Amino acid sequence: MDLPDALALHDPQGSNLGSGGGTAHLLQKGWEASGDPSFEDWCAASKRILLHAGGQSRRLPAYGPTGKALMPIPVFRWSTGQQLDQTLMDLQRPLLEDLVQRAPDSMTTLVASGDVLVWNDGPLPEIPEVDVLCVGLWSSPEIATNHGVFFTPRSRPEQFETMLQKPSVAEIQERSSQSLFLLDVGIWLFSNRAIEVLMRKCGWKGSGTGFPNDLPGNYDLYTAFGEALGQNPAHPDQEISALTTAILPLQHGEFYHFGTSSDMIRSTLALQNRVTDPRRIRSPLIKPHPAIFVQEAYTPCVMTAENQNVWVENSLLGPNWTLTENHVLTGIPENDWNLSLPKGACLDIVPLEENTCAIRVYGFSDPFRGPLEDESTIWLGEPAREWFSRRNLTPPESEDLQTTALFPICPRNDLSSEWIQWLVDGNADPDMTRKWEACEKISAQELLTRGKLARLFQEKRERVSSASLPALARHAHRSVFYQVDLHHLAKVYAEQPELNYPETPDSQRHLFSYMHDRMFRAEVEALCGTGGKEQADEAFSVLRNAILAPYLQETPLPKNTALSDQVIWARSPVRLDLAGGWTDTPPGCFLHGGSVVNLAVELNGQPPIQVFARVGSEPRITLRSIDLGITQHIETYEELATYSQLGSGFSIPKAALALAGFHPDFQSTSQVSLASQLEAFGGGIELSLLCAVPKGSGLGTSSILAATVLGALSELCGLGWDLLDIGNRTLALEQMLTSGGGWQDQYGGITRGLKLVRTTPGLDQTPEIRWLPDHVVTDPSLKENMLLYYTGITRVAKDILGEIVRGMFLNRNDIVQTLDRLSRHAEELYETLQQGRFDELGSMIARTWELNQQLDPGTNPHEIDLLLQGVSREVLGAKLLGAGGGGYLLIVARDAKAAASIRQKLETFPPNSRARFVDFDISNTGLQITRS
Repeated sequence: MDLPDALALHDPQGSNLGSGGGTAHLLQKGWEASGDPSFEDWCAASKRILLHAGGQSRRLPAYGPTGKALMPIPVFRWSTGQQLDQTLMDLQRPLLEDLVQRAPDSMTTLVASGDVLVWNDGPLPEIPEVDVLCVGLWSSPEIATNHGVFFTPRSRPEQFETMLQKPSVAEIQERSSQSLFLLDVGIWLFSNRAIEVLMRKCGWKGSGTGFPNDLPGNYDLYTAFGEALGQNPAHPDQEISALTTAILPLQHGEFYHFGTSSDMIRSTLALQNRVTDPRRIRSPLIKPHPAIFVQEAYTPCVMTAENQNVWVENSLLGPNWTLTENHVLTGIPENDWNLSLPKGACLDIVPLEENTCAIRVYGFSDPFRGPLEDESTIWLGEPAREWFSRRNLTPPESEDLQTTALFPICPRNDLSSEWIQWLVDGNADPDMTRKWEACEKISAQELLTRGKLARLFQEKRERVSSASLPALARHAHRSVFYQVDLHHLAKVYAEQPELNYPETPDSQRHLFSYMHDRMFRAEVEALCGTGGKEQADEAFSVLRNAILAPYLQETPLPKNTALSDQVIWARSPVRLDLAGGWTDTPPGCFLHGGSVVNLAVELNGQPPIQVFARVGSEPRITLRSIDLGITQHIETYEELATYSQLGSGFSIPKAALALAGFHPDFQSTSQVSLASQLEAFGGGIELSLLCAVPKGSGLGTSSILAATVLGALSELCGLGWDLLDIGNRTLALEQMLTSGGGWQDQYGGITRGLKLVRTTPGLDQTPEIRWLPDHVVTDPSLKENMLLYYTGITRVAKDILGEIVRGMFLNRNDIVQTLDRLSRHAEELYETLQQGRFDELGSMIARTWELNQQLDPGTNPHEIDLLLQGVSREVLGAKLLGAGGGGYLLIVARDAKAAASIRQKLETFPPNSRARFVDFDISNTGLQITRS
């Protein structure tokens, strides 16, 4: 969990600030830590996320001391890139960060509940600019009645009418005749104005005075503030009700609650099962019951299908434990106890000061509420007084179970199975009774502040190494080992060299696991300073061989189809990538599929990539580059095989000729020599290449040139390759050159127009192509707002590509998350353009570039940043094109007047002598091949 700019606080000792007061307290302390003299200026200067960790956690005692937001969540069996020590907060962050980043600039503060996870796989709706925006999910009355509920007019579901806390099912149903209702998921966005109102409601007197006694008053955000919001508030308040409001319904959102022990297990199980397609589940389910969760733990005790709703975390259970069902077991030290837990018994060992600990026993569904003398007050699943009665003990005075000292404190070495068994279900035993009476005891409330979190988290780290990792490694072929963030895991292995690696997977049967394994070992070795290059090279080599394998097995038979005076003329447009770039890159696309939106364009009225092929009289291959002004003659297979050598000006046509059957590696029957093969072919081959685009342009030039050469050779040699064949072979060709790369460049250029190109997981990356309405680039009133500017600043993508691909091999969490956002953004842009919402293109292009920079900050060089600052008022969105942030910049201007202003400024003050605007037009043909 990497939170470099985080501030963690709790309510001051002895105070209860409530959710509103706690929010105000955290904002005050955040401002004070910044050193800014003005609270208002600090609020407006940047955006922030406030996460309430989960309150007293009465119904989920195990994670009261840490806060529910820090409860560990098992890695999902269908996921990639999650971390073994991940918390609920880690899973909450992506959506919260997306919301706060995409909110209007005036909405700077997001407040979220720490015991809720909203999983959202779809695009986010547009966020309106209001004072208070509340995220809601459609739900049933039976679920909504346990939470806050928003009511909206049926005709305007985004409009905030009123809010109620835990209304009855009957009230929800009665209101439903006139209103829609949504579940409050505890995610609220505030403008600076709304924050000022909230602060005043908590007693704020301004930056100079602060709060009386430096402490906010008790104030509830979700009742006192929430029920005063809306057009028809339940409890009007003049200041609050004057704030503008809106609801943001998440159409694709899923709600998972972690408020109780039962919720925790139920929600975790639902998350594990939210994907049931076995093609997406890489670790088969091998537990005796699906509702058993074991994390950072060692459990040699027998568990069967009868054990359900069992949660074991940060614990070392002995072989003589007997479990039943409905258990939450946390913090259990190494032991040899002979312990039998009845149904519903939970145990938590909480570290305290000076090597002491508290033994917390409780029932699975205990509410931890009510005085001891009340018959309805439950502890360990029965009336609390019964526990004392059976043991001949006098109950202590009690106003509330949460504040009653029930849990004995003892040295660690005084823990025993007899002691714990008696606490759970014992009867009158004089020795145990005396022990209970003699020892100090602590309440659940006190444990919130006296629990030693540093010791707790140190134990967790130790048990990941001593318990979880060895087991995961031993069973790597059926566990989540190769699905987790291996970059993160490599750091653990580097720090603890005694850890055992998994058995190396079979590269034929488990290709992806083998690649992960090689790169994981390389990463550990690199971190240890012992090398790793050989292992990393092996991962890339296996990937390369897997892509090339089909073309080594299905070898072409080239035959001359041209007359002696004919010329084959192939020409292609270039592509402008609009969204989804990088999702098309192996191995990421093999694991997750890819989605990109791009546009095939001609420059200055011409397809800029052209290839001429003809048959010559001499039995040799002649390669010419018109733009580079160089020529090379090839007479042997050895010369042709130099395509992978760095600095070769003709690497692409050499590799293409090999793929077309002019090298023994791609021949079904071996030839004596290249010369004899060409004589049988009917003469030599002459290829002339013209690439009227600078190297490192970001327009997909190399890949499209490769596809164009392959298209020309297919026509010349009668190979019959269609566009999909050519695109797939281009992917293989780039692996032959060791430059890597994905499939979107070639498909973006050789297939016409504006389109979404999508693939599914697997080695076969043959795409599905869906064409989009091209109004945005054909209607003059829209097209004049789109500018293509050659900056003269190039950045070749190969080194960047290698580093990001390495991260894909390692399932790096940040890379996996960004790739997922890029893919969803491409689908979102597709829907936007399908619906004709062309006015949103600028903001969508800007979002693409934001995501590109998350993946590679170097995508926005300083010179480009300065260039765009000079025209920022006229620009709706812009991005450097290509994976490397190449030479061409796509700009979407606000309108025709802004476009003219941008032209005037950049033509008057260009960044260098090569910079220039280039006219472009949509290509309605893609790759064209003709004969003279």
